[in-house]
Amino acid sequence: MQNTRLNNLIGASLTQLRVWSSNPWRKISLFVISLLFGIFLGTAIPTTAGQKAELDLTGAAILVFLTELVSRYVYRQHGDKTNSQFLPQLINCLKIGMTYGLFIEAFKLAS
Repeated sequence: MQNTRLNNLIGASLTQLRVWSSNPWRKISLFVISLLFGIFLGTAIPTTAGQKAELDLTGAAILVFLTELVSRYVYRQHGDKTNSQFLPQLINCLKIGMTYGLFIEAFKLAS
């Protein structure tokens, strides 16, 4: 890849983010933020899809597909190295939060 200004800027930003997230407390805070954002998505997506009442099955199928895709990415590609990988853990926390948010919505609807 060529050494352009944009390439240097992105590389420096990713390096700074990697150094910044090496602190355990910052890493945990990013995981908690990802989990809470997943809960928000898990409650917001079915609510907006339920407004029209035509996209319920399609929305559910898409969410299940995305959940399975994330699970396949996290657990197949990285296997035992999940502790050393930051981004797969962050995506997995988002998935867990979204699944929990969907369960909350199901309990609210009593179904």
